[in-house]
Amino acid sequence: MVRLLISGGGTAGHVYPALAVVKALASGAEQAAHRLLYVGSAAGLERGLVQGAGLDFRPISVAGGLRGVSPLAALRAIGGLARGLAQALGIVQEFRPDVILATGGYVCAPVVVAGWLRGVPALVYLPDIEPGWTIRFLTPFARRVAVSCPESVRFFPAGKAVVTGYPVRPEIVTADRAAARRHFGFAAAEKVLLVFGGSRGAHSLNVAVGQVLDSLLRLAQVIHVTGEQDLLALETRRVDLPAGLRGRYHPYAYLHEEMPLALAAADLAVSRAGASTLGELPAVGLPAVLVPYAPSSGGHRDQERNADYLVRHGAAVRLDEAALARGMLYTTVSRLLTEERILGEMRERARALAQPGAADRLAEELLRLAGRSPDAQASG
Repeated sequence: MVRLLISGGGTAGHVYPALAVVKALASGAEQAAHRLLYVGSAAGLERGLVQGAGLDFRPISVAGGLRGVSPLAALRAIGGLARGLAQALGIVQEFRPDVILATGGYVCAPVVVAGWLRGVPALVYLPDIEPGWTIRFLTPFARRVAVSCPESVRFFPAGKAVVTGYPVRPEIVTADRAAARRHFGFAAAEKVLLVFGGSRGAHSLNVAVGQVLDSLLRLAQVIHVTGEQDLLALETRRVDLPAGLRGRYHPYAYLHEEMPLALAAADLAVSRAGASTLGELPAVGLPAVLVPYAPSSGGHRDQERNADYLVRHGAAVRLDEAALARGMLYTTVSRLLTEERILGEMRERARALAQPGAADRLAEELLRLAGRSPDAQASG
């Protein structure tokens, strides 16, 4: 039996990899014996996703990063870290995990440190191309670091990182394109554009889509994941569309269970460049126009690094916020959707980046750290 403590949150890109690993563990021979507990923030989106997956969830206090904040905010963050560490120590002592999996976000920092203080090995997983503050901070406390792509290995001490790939939910890989299009009521022969701004939505992207929505709908049927904040405005925009276009536009605040169907139905994505784009887009061979979020004052530019990785490999094109504001969205989307040769090449380049079995590889690393893998038992 393995007692696994999991932590990660803030965005869906930090939660879905953990849930994919849980499914991989559940498919193993000793699935019934595993004990799993997920630690996240009380107010974060991870709570709903984790409990929806049927896992036990324990909240702890979360503090943001210290970079670029006022002295008062820094003191509050330090106090929050101390409270979170005390809570995490209590959870580790009570649950007695064999191994810890951390998938990013501030919430996992006190969990990994608490495990280190109690002698519990931790596997830290980097879903992005380049580590941010939390992963860099946690690296000395982790026994092993798993990364999505070979070029991320250079950020870590020699021998510490292992390339596993980005673990995607199995339903993303198995979703059927024809069934997905029927689900959304789309014509099988027409192009489908998927627009999503990540688990929190993206206001500037939503505004840009709204400005050229009529033209986009003449090119393609559109699934638009808006986030909660902009849903009402875009639903109102849908009502104002000409009758012949209204049925081609499907806005949603957020997609969880239906996201695999949306990915399967689409010919092209327009999205932010969060961690999940590195795994989910290649898994289904979906070309993308990426609009990375870039913080205005020196924050971690992880989305830009993620976007550049997919662009370098020919699986995406990049639009910055300035280009979005200049009205380049329609021009870019139109060129790709009407040039099947270009779209087909991008599709193949995206598929070439897929790493099937990533969840299984991460599960095996966890079992090895816990001393439960065949290799670990043979050498023990």
